[in-house]
Formats: sequence, C-alpha cells, structure tokens
Amino acid sequence: MIGSFFNSQRLSRALLFLLASGLYGTLAAVELTAQEAMVSESTSSRSHITEDDNQDPNTSSQQNASPENKQDGGAFVIAPLPISSPALGSGIVPVLAYIFPLDRSDKTSPPSLIGAAGLVTDNGTRAFVAAGELYFKENTYRMSAAFARGNLNYNLYGLGAGASQPKLPLNQTGQVLFAEFLRRIGWKFFLGPRFLWGNSLITVRPANLGTVPLPPDVGLHTALTAVGFRLQRDTRPNRFYPTTGTLLDFTSDFFSQGLGSKYSFQSYKFTFNKYWSLAKQQVLAYNGFACATGGQPPFYGNCIYGTDSELRGYVAGRYLDRYMVATQLEYRLALPKRFGVVGFGGLGEVVPGGNQPFRSKNFLPSGGGGVRFQLSKKYHVNLRVDFAQGKDSHTWSMGVGEAF
Repeated sequence: MIGSFFNSQRLSRALLFLLASGLYGTLAAVELTAQEAMVSESTSSRSHITEDDNQDPNTSSQQNASPENKQDGGAFVIAPLPISSPALGSGIVPVLAYIFPLDRSDKTSPPSLIGAAGLVTDNGTRAFVAAGELYFKENTYRMSAAFARGNLNYNLYGLGAGASQPKLPLNQTGQVLFAEFLRRIGWKFFLGPRFLWGNSLITVRPANLGTVPLPPDVGLHTALTAVGFRLQRDTRPNRFYPTTGTLLDFTSDFFSQGLGSKYSFQSYKFTFNKYWSLAKQQVLAYNGFACATGGQPPFYGNCIYGTDSELRGYVAGRYLDRYMVATQLEYRLALPKRFGVVGFGGLGEVVPGGNQPFRSKNFLPSGGGGVRFQLSKKYHVNLRVDFAQGKDSHTWSMGVGEAF
C-alpha cells in the first residue's frame, strides 16, 4: 500500500536502515523537512487530472467511505517530494505508484499497487526502491515484494536515549530484497511466510572527529538473511484513508548464521490501529505499536524511535534500543477542494530491557499538526505535510498516504 511502501518517511528508513539489516517489516523513515511539493494524478485512460475540482466534498467523503474493492479501473499517483532531512540532507524523493484491480471481475479483493521511489540529496545520498502489493482470488491471497539499493550518508547517535550523545557520521552502501506471501485463514485473518536478504558496507565519513565510539559493524561487509511470518487482520474499508475498522498486525523475523546471516537475532513488531468516523468529514485514528529484539542484533537491527511515524517529532536514529512502545491519536478533518487538516499527539519510550523497565521519566512525548491534499480522489490517497514537536527536537515531514 502507499502507506507501507511510498510514504517518504518510510522510504527513507527503507533506504537507511533496511538497506543494511533488511528490516522491511516497517518501511519507515527519517523525518523530512518539507519545503514545497508538486503533485499530479491520472487514471489509466487519462494523462492529466480531469476531475471537477469543484466537486461537492460531501459526495467525495461518501465515496471514500465505501469499500476500496468496489473501485473500478486504475489510478496513478505521482509526487516529487522536496526534502531537507537532518540526517540525509536536502534533495528530492520522486514517487510514482499505480493503484489498480488485478482482476476486474474480482469485486472482493482490494486494489493492488506497484511503484517506485528514489532518494537524491546534496550530501551524496543516492538510493531507490521498487515495490508491489498484489491482492487476488477473491481476497484469498496477498503477495508483497520490494527491492532497495543505495549509497547513504547519515548520523548515528548510539544506543539508548541519545539526547546528549554526539553523532557519528556514517556511509552505508548496499541492497536488500524482501518477499511475503499471505493466505486468508478465517475470521479475516491472514497468515504467511516472509523472506528477507540483504548486504551492506558501513564506513565512517571523514567528518568524524574520533570522539564517538565506533560500532562493531563499521568497516565490515555484512550479509543478513531472515525468514519469518506475518499475522494480520484488516477490517478497514479503505486502507489508503481509513474511516472505520481496525488493523492488527504482527511480524517476526529470524536472522540466523545458518541462513548465511552474519548476525543471529530476532525482531518482533506488533501494531494495532483503530478508526472512528466521528461525523461527516471527521475521523479519529488510534495507533499502538510495540517492538522487541532478541539475540545479538547489529545497531541497525534494534527498535528505532522516530521511524514508521512512531513518533513524529524525533529524528530517526537518535533513540534506539532493544525494546520500544509508542501510542498516539490523530484527528482528521476533510475540507473542500481536496484539502484536509489533522492534529495529533502521542507518547512512547525505548529501553534496553533486562533490569531497566519502562520509566515515566524517560517518556518521549510528541504532538503536532498537518495539512492534507488529495492526490487521488478515486482511492483517497493524500499528500501529507506534518509538523511535529518532540521532547528535544522537531520535524517537518512530507509523505504519500496517512501516517497510520
């Protein structure tokens, strides 16, 4: 889906951390500073936007509330997103996606999606990702795949609560391949295997002054391979802009030297989202997230705060450790002329585990607001622009699709 693959935040993490570890399960991102954006949309039979911009927003809202599998035909989503990231520099994230029914006679399966996105910044970062999600056989099967490759320059702050830790400038090159196949098993649950392979090389950039301890991964060519599974239950009528329903998602990835991986460790992630339609044009969305790692992961295999919109307001990589929890609420209001506004707030924490449980003094709060613009009326896919304030930092981010 757009929210999983081509959100500019999720893309950046896919290219930043997943590139080395293959942690595809949450294609999240370093928070991006938005400056301006140009967007366009076309359907499979049109090369330009021809929909009536004066369409009654109430009519549009009613269409958005209908199940997404009732949509016919396809739609392009094109969004060249300018970015200015504290970690990756200033540049552009070009996004191109096509949403379409895999079988027009199948009125049960949600629409499928294929697309690609890139990353080019002034600090030398160059990367791209291509991905797809296919739904078929009356929503009996779901298949996802992605490939990412790039050369990234970013900063590492070390494990734990990194508010006062100096940053270590790193360069990371590599690639990653991911595939997943799910089958419906009853009660709207889907279950299936996952596979992930990747390799990378991490080196210290010349800007390092030698005052920051080097992680053991630096200077080594690292290969990581994992198998795992996903359990998911999704009752949202439209996954691009949910107005009702819930999403329950659990993933586990097992990295093993027996599979050719340099490190042996486990990664677990749990997500629960719920949506309420408060009134016409108004939605309240809740998101809860938990992450845990076992074994001996590399630094990029830990739970990373500020990615996958958990939580906005924090630069990805400043807070990371073995365990993490986050919870947030977001109010969404659709306005005329394709526009919308949101307000959100949340709370979370990362801890190393063991004898150091979650403590209230280490909580990391976040709050902010944003503006939305519909790139696709057909599927209600929004361009997202958010400003968020954290405990010791703030972010200005852009993306395609809702934060959750």
